[in-house]
Amino acid sequence: MDEFVLDTGNTAWIIVASSLVLLMTPGLAFFYGGMVRGKSVLNMMMMSFGAMALIGPIWLLYGYSGAFGSDVGGIIGNPFEFFGSNTITDADSLMAGSGVPALVAIAFQATFAIITVALISGSVADRMKFSAWLAFAAIWVTIVYVPMAHMVWGGGLLGGDGITSGLSTPIDFAGGTVVHINAGVAGLVMAILLGKRKGFGKEPMRPHNLPFVMLGAALLWFGWFGFNAGSEFAADGTAGRAWVNTTVATCMAILGWLATEKVRDGKATSLGAASGAVAGLVAITPAAASVDTYGAIAIGTIAGILCAMAVSLKYKFGYDDSLDVVGVHLVGGLTGTVLIGFFANVSDTTNGTWYADGSVNGLFYGGGVTQLLTQIIVALAAVVFSGVVTFIIGSALKATMGIRVTDEVEASGDMAMHGETAYESLGVGRMEVKA
Repeated sequence: MDEFVLDTGNTAWIIVASSLVLLMTPGLAFFYGGMVRGKSVLNMMMMSFGAMALIGPIWLLYGYSGAFGSDVGGIIGNPFEFFGSNTITDADSLMAGSGVPALVAIAFQATFAIITVALISGSVADRMKFSAWLAFAAIWVTIVYVPMAHMVWGGGLLGGDGITSGLSTPIDFAGGTVVHINAGVAGLVMAILLGKRKGFGKEPMRPHNLPFVMLGAALLWFGWFGFNAGSEFAADGTAGRAWVNTTVATCMAILGWLATEKVRDGKATSLGAASGAVAGLVAITPAAASVDTYGAIAIGTIAGILCAMAVSLKYKFGYDDSLDVVGVHLVGGLTGTVLIGFFANVSDTTNGTWYADGSVNGLFYGGGVTQLLTQIIVALAAVVFSGVVTFIIGSALKATMGIRVTDEVEASGDMAMHGETAYESLGVGRMEVKA
């Protein structure tokens, strides 16, 4: 075992990055909370806070070990190897090469698990039992997120020595497959299993507080710098590249979304600006350190346009993805993951050397179709794995404890679910009950 050498600069940066990523989940609570109707804002926020409360101890007990412990069949790490996170040594740290202690690495990865589960809540808004949500979150992170993280980042089947070993090393710098495709597919499955909200497609279900939405988007953008730049595990030029790409892709996605709205609807909206920002953040996540500035501009622009169009798919196909988890996270995650195959520019040494073959570039940078095929294969594998296992979890919960609230609870919202309302002094909760 190599001797561990502490790097205080890298360690300080990862502690800060972990805190930034943790802030993303309360930010998501504001983002989603503003998008629902007034009767459900507290329940929506409680889903995010519930995810934080559950996933934290799960990750410390066996989640990190299951994701980054010794490989078991290419699917999962040994969940008992570092059980409880007390016996792991710094030399065994995921970030040992960067001089970052094991507990700091565990903390950083915990925040990823938390936000991924919380993302799914947007697809089940207004109609899922809170108790069923907590049960789902605990099971899903255990048998979907942990294996996916291992398969992609922990040396499993979707990593460099896995199913694409004959092609090239898959690139997922900060979570295109592990976080966004994973959560997006799960959101789609759960929305279908739950069924539509009462009045879906027949009555307006507009966001009740757009300033909340924009505040949430701002907090997500701020926290995302820890998400992407922190995934370098060091305070260096690659982290700087990830920061710059995260910024420019998000800016371009906002413009792409707003332009699409203007052409399609005649107006550019604040909801569109906030949603476009998140779409850009999602799409650049897997590519943050593997493309140059031009690639980041292209990925952000394309994601903004595609996601703006994709959010209307639920009306065409009849699934009720309440807050557009599918349109933004699944479509955005697929977009960023696949576009790496066109725009990867890993011959630029400032982008790091963590790839198995640093000479493999995207199609537009002289690399041929190899990386593109690799990205497509891994993205499809992630879709299938997450979709199948999530369906099994959701179906089992539906058949046992039930997952959907009664019509009366759905009409009442927060008061029936939690015994409180967000705007009682204004009578909003009471008005919603009467309606």
